[in-house]
This record gives sequence, C-alpha cells and structure tokens, in this order.
Amino acid sequence: MAERFKVRVTKDHLVFCSGHFISYEGDRCERLHGHNYRATVEIEGDLDVNRYVFDFIALKNLTKSITDELDHYMMLPTRNPHIQLETVGQSVQVRYRERAWTFPRGDCVLLPIENTTAELLARYIAERLLADLKSQHHYTPQVLRVEVEENIGQSATCELRPT
Repeated sequence: MAERFKVRVTKDHLVFCSGHFISYEGDRCERLHGHNYRATVEIEGDLDVNRYVFDFIALKNLTKSITDELDHYMMLPTRNPHIQLETVGQSVQVRYRERAWTFPRGDCVLLPIENTTAELLARYIAERLLADLKSQHHYTPQVLRVEVEENIGQSATCELRPT
C-alpha cells in the first residue's frame, strides 16, 4: 500500500492587507484597490525521523515572514511590460499609458512578477518559501502548494514540484 502525507497551514495570521492593480487584455488597467489576502501552504513529502512531513510551527513562521513583507504595502510588479516604475528619491512613480501615480517608496513593495494577480502572488510566495525551506532547513518537499485567497470563495493556487 502506498502512503502519501501532506501538511497544511492556514491561519488568520497568514494574512496580508495590500493595495494593487493589474493590467489585462493588453490595453486595460484596473483602478487602485486592495484585498485582505490569506495564504494557505501545503507540503507533501515522506515522513522524517520524527514521523512528520515538516514542523507546523516552522512552516507557519516561514510563511508569516513572507506575508508580513507584503502586509500594508502597495504591491507593484517590476516585470509588467505595460506598467512603468521609476524610483525618484523617496517616491515611486508609476505609469500606465496616460494614467500616473506617485507613491512613497516606503509604502511600496516592488515584486519581481509580471502582474499582481492572485496566481502570481501565489507563485511568488511559493518560490520564496521553497528557497527558505532549502536554505534554512535543508529541506526540499516533493510538492509545495501555495494558495492565495483574495476574497471569500476567490483564490488561486501555485504548485511547485522541485526536482
């Protein structure tokens, strides 16, 4: 009989309240708005010598450190071909066609993603978490799954299967 094990962490403190907007259909851009996001993390793997896949507390703390970096910031994508960002002194100037915004640099998190969609936020968190699992715990899961919920009943998931 084959066995598969999975641990899952989702808590009220794995939330981040952030502002964002996305470009879509090549020529459209949402209005500025925000969400109370919630992250859920699942790890699949074999049981270790302690008979668990991975320590819940360590997984929760690693994830929380990432979501805390997003909490109460304006999230801006640095790889979007339609949105131009420029840091000028203590400000970030953002342009989408004729629209322009200026944000205090300290209120922004510049993300190495193409758009601040729930899908790409899930991928960003998953990639960061995988790197932290490897560097801080010398652990590589068989499967790492991150779900980002931006509203009740509205979420996106990224699944990584490291080789």
